[in-house]
Amino acid sequence: MSGDTYMQATAELAAIAGANAMRFYRQKLSVEAKADGTPVTIADRSTEEIARQWIETHFPADGILGEEFGSIRPDARRRWLIDPIDGTKSFVRGVPFWGTLVAVAEGGTVLAGAAAFPAVGETLSAGLGEGCWWNGSRCAVSQVRKLSRATVLTSDLSFSGDAARRSAWERLSGSAGISRTWGDCFGYLLVATGRAEVMIDPVVSAWDLAAVLPAIVEAGGVFTDWSGEQSAFNCSAVATNAALARQTREILRGPSNTEGGQ
Repeated sequence: MSGDTYMQATAELAAIAGANAMRFYRQKLSVEAKADGTPVTIADRSTEEIARQWIETHFPADGILGEEFGSIRPDARRRWLIDPIDGTKSFVRGVPFWGTLVAVAEGGTVLAGAAAFPAVGETLSAGLGEGCWWNGSRCAVSQVRKLSRATVLTSDLSFSGDAARRSAWERLSGSAGISRTWGDCFGYLLVATGRAEVMIDPVVSAWDLAAVLPAIVEAGGVFTDWSGEQSAFNCSAVATNAALARQTREILRGPSNTEGGQ
């Protein structure tokens, strides 16, 4: 199968699953706490179940890794990664900054990914060598070259109690034109479509990142973990436009690396 076919498949599934999640949006839901303290609802579970059923029907030999129901066929050559509702904290409060994420990977290489944002009527899809597509049209990261004119984003100012990374965020946001917590997958959507320049996540899972990595890269941006490696599987993320890629990562690494960078 080609990258284009994978992109079409992830986009189709993200749309189907996202439409199911939307049925529950702004409805009265019982919210449970998972072992890690994050919220989960019937909307998350129902949406992932639908996604898994679709994959079992169309790609029965492939593995699946989802946030709510774990992994099956982990040794399969190809596996699908699902986050049924990325941004559940926003979802349960009626805030529209959430999305449904689907990706396909072979080993550590993400072949294609898609994200549906039904509460705001937007979609994002990308495949290796196939570009990044926003609502069906080709999109690109911004050309902003000065951090003082940039919009920088993160998901949560607590940074999971990591003081060093919180300090890194403070250095970055203090140099930026605008800093906001339009985070989770919505932040990556904004970077890929040129409406923000930087999105960072200090602690995150593969199902949160696999769908958005190809979007950032195919839109002309740079996607790495905090150490600078391009990967969706290293539990952290820094997504930028190309023009601010080096400076952003130098600032995050520490003051000794930023001399002359502004």
